[in-house]
Amino acid sequence: MMETNKTQVTQFVLTGLTDRPGMQAPLFLAFLVIYLTTMVGNLGLIFLTWKDPHLHTPMYLFLASLALADACSSSSVTPKMLMNFLSNSHMISLVKCITQFYIFASSATTECFLLVVMAYDRYAAICNPLRYPVVMSNRLCTWLISVSYAIGFLHPVIHVGLLFRLTFCRSNIIPHFYCEILSLYTISCTDPSLNALVIFIFAACIQAFTFTTIVVSYTRVLFAILKKKSEKGRSKAFSTCSAHLLSVSLFYGTLFFMYVRPGSGPDQYQDKMYSLFYTVIIPLLNPFIYSLRNKEV
Repeated sequence: MMETNKTQVTQFVLTGLTDRPGMQAPLFLAFLVIYLTTMVGNLGLIFLTWKDPHLHTPMYLFLASLALADACSSSSVTPKMLMNFLSNSHMISLVKCITQFYIFASSATTECFLLVVMAYDRYAAICNPLRYPVVMSNRLCTWLISVSYAIGFLHPVIHVGLLFRLTFCRSNIIPHFYCEILSLYTISCTDPSLNALVIFIFAACIQAFTFTTIVVSYTRVLFAILKKKSEKGRSKAFSTCSAHLLSVSLFYGTLFFMYVRPGSGPDQYQDKMYSLFYTVIIPLLNPFIYSLRNKEV
């Protein structure tokens, strides 16, 4: 009887980054600039890749696909956060909350596999340069990108499906600036242990597989670079790979500390900082990491 009398929560309140009124306007301006720069950088890279025939190569096709994932990731979180900075009502419906999580999780999963594809591309280009045009054909590139996005779209469906087994009646306050799934678990009236276990297993498996593949690819690339006799060839190859490795380190480092580390979730401020990094900062940095040291772009 007590369970049936509980009122189901269908509207949530996002606490945001801070509850200090004096910080709302400065934070709005800062994140507005960040968001606009992110969109210009990522959409600009997509436009350049599409417009310039010199950039119609596998590496830039993968970079444009990564830029699209970054633009979707940032757009799933930042606009709502900007609205909340200027509004007294930080409400979000359950449907919008789940949609926000799904779009972000799809983008993040897609990015994991695109980084693997990019690592394989660099391995093929540097370790087998003569066979590279044959190995990385347009058909294979399209297939690799399609599979990355397909996995990205399908993976969050599991966690969204499991969300519907939870009931929310204890509180409607999400201690976060977006509908982060671990924060939803903390306010659930239903035991979320199964949900938490499933997300840990999938996050660990996906990150372990993709990160290991990337490390193996770049280790072989490193040995191939060191064997090159030309100083110019070594410098160019190392410059390209160092940009990729920087992006990989930033992305996987924050995801690991958020979803895989033991006891993830208790420190709300720390988790907000990790989330801020991979939802806002990394999509901002990626187009500049890949293009500033790139003569073609």
